[in-house]
Amino acid sequence: MAAYETKDIRNITLIGHGASGKTSLVESLLFKAGATTRLGSVDDDTSVADYEPDEKERKFTISSKILHCKWQGKELNIVDTPGYPDFIGEAIGALTAVETALVVIAATSGIQANTRRLWSLAAERGIGRIIVISKMDGENIEFLQLLDSIRKNFGANCIPMTVPVGCGHDFEDVINTLELNTKLPDGLIGDTNRFHESLMEAIVEADDALLQRYLEGEEIEKEKIQKCLIKAIAGGHVVPILCCSNKKNIGIKEILDTVANYAASPEENTNRKCVDAEKGEEIVLNNSAAAPFCAQVFKCITDPFVGKLAFFRTFSGVLDGELSFYNPRTRRNERPGHIFKVFGKEQTAINKVIAGDILAMSKVEDVSVSDALCSPKRLVKFNPITFPTPMVSLAVEPKSQGAEQKISGALHKLSEEDHTFKVTRDTQTGELVVAGMTNLHLDIMLGRLKRRFEVEVNTKPPKIPYKETITSKAESQYKHKKQTGGRGQYGEVYIRIEPLQRGTGFEFANEVFGGSIPGQYIPAVEKGVREIMTKGILAGYPIVDVKVALYYGSFHTVDSSEAAFKMAGSKAFQIAFKDAKPVLLEPIVNIEVTIPSEFMGEISGNLISRRGRIVGMDSIGELQVIKASIPMSEIMRYETELKSMTGGQGSYTVEFSHYDAVPSHIAQTIIAQTQREKEEEK
Repeated sequence: MAAYETKDIRNITLIGHGASGKTSLVESLLFKAGATTRLGSVDDDTSVADYEPDEKERKFTISSKILHCKWQGKELNIVDTPGYPDFIGEAIGALTAVETALVVIAATSGIQANTRRLWSLAAERGIGRIIVISKMDGENIEFLQLLDSIRKNFGANCIPMTVPVGCGHDFEDVINTLELNTKLPDGLIGDTNRFHESLMEAIVEADDALLQRYLEGEEIEKEKIQKCLIKAIAGGHVVPILCCSNKKNIGIKEILDTVANYAASPEENTNRKCVDAEKGEEIVLNNSAAAPFCAQVFKCITDPFVGKLAFFRTFSGVLDGELSFYNPRTRRNERPGHIFKVFGKEQTAINKVIAGDILAMSKVEDVSVSDALCSPKRLVKFNPITFPTPMVSLAVEPKSQGAEQKISGALHKLSEEDHTFKVTRDTQTGELVVAGMTNLHLDIMLGRLKRRFEVEVNTKPPKIPYKETITSKAESQYKHKKQTGGRGQYGEVYIRIEPLQRGTGFEFANEVFGGSIPGQYIPAVEKGVREIMTKGILAGYPIVDVKVALYYGSFHTVDSSEAAFKMAGSKAFQIAFKDAKPVLLEPIVNIEVTIPSEFMGEISGNLISRRGRIVGMDSIGELQVIKASIPMSEIMRYETELKSMTGGQGSYTVEFSHYDAVPSHIAQTIIAQTQREKEEEK
């Protein structure tokens, strides 16, 4: 039985750019709260959060981790997330499970690209935010300049709730601006009284009655200020700013106090919604124990000891005694092996689930990320968690023969864990293709493939799935006649071909009249055409968007056969295709590049030089978004080059748009290269 109630739970996630100090802050919070007996460190491999071998090797977080501690009678569920955009899917999943995000900004490096992106994602999801400025003991810190930058980027409602006494080596304490009941020490940075007034005004603005009392000069009760601040943070009206140093253990207690006292509990969260699976109506979740059980899966992993683990956030109801639930997606009742309270890589089995908690379950092979888990008394569904489209692809094949089946299963398990890691079999090229956010992301996922499943792969850039088509009408005739002694082969066809609208595919028309070709041979002609269209003529790529009309022919009562007419159809099509002004088609993608404004000119020019066409521009705060249409072949290695051009501050997303003709001079190069490759394979 849980030793706490829903009202006692505080669900938080730490988000922010890589190397901002999130995991170190988690270690400090856990140690201060007594959840660990020693202060864990990322640098010396003693972190309870970064326990994966690849995280220890690279010294940064790759997968989100769930931990917990108690503070002031509150149960704090903490989700640590990666900070680099390569692994943003982990942070997106975590934001689904919490009420509050601690946005960690390093005082030494300030606001960075992924901080802005994660801030926007938290805001879109209605998550309350608290900013934590870490590394206040670092070099060359200008606190007031950083404060101005934060307010400029994220709004004037970002207000210091603790301010530093000294910076860098002189950082020795923090002062709470909400309760100015102490004598202010020397070395205090900033106008503390002004911060106090700004904070109080922002808090009471969330409650009309309190605002009126405040404006009339009344003293507001501490309890009412607390309730109002909880509401203001949850609604995004106030974003407290806290300062800390993990190394010096300064400001850590104040962060724990703020989360315990001012972060919303699940009971105070009123903006979570789902859909009645039977009626299709929207339901506002009330996070109460009295409502029917309802939870959502936000993360899955394959544990080497207990198998598949599904992490879920409970939104309402209680599971006690018989631990089972219904999954509307699979339309099945599920009975997990165990329910766990998770602390890093440790799992403690429990026998009761309460509303608002973050837990994990084992032996649930058919449960996936975004799934709803609910009571059969009320079937609900959640909108799927939306993950960004992977941008970088590699073709993979196992190094050892006979590992084809093993590699497919292993890659499937990895893709279940990470929804920004996709595995597909390209039906056109026949290649097994993995896609991820960046080259680093793919490198780590393939490293896990080797370490966990003992499968090594060779990689290469995937083939571009070009296609072939025609641009004008043409007619042809072909007579297939062969006499070898005994029964011969005979079939003659007349066809007309013409281009179809892009994306239409293939159309075959039988316009034969008068029996010049018997009906039983017509399908053989179509089959011959289809087979050569699959193989291609220009460069061996599939032929698409063509209409073929068979309108005349001749046959022999003895020598004609399906095989003869199949050959005649194939040859006739090849002749007509070459006369119909054939072209090569290439896939075109829509790309959105997000960059700081100072890189606008360089990036726009670079996209145009890659045959891109700028179709629009937008802005997100101080960031600019360039929208363009560009050939897929031009951005196969764009991730590395964009990082180089923007100093790692640029990111992009792509999605397939359509096929278009390749310029003739480029097509000639592609055709020649394809022919050389075919010769080398012989």
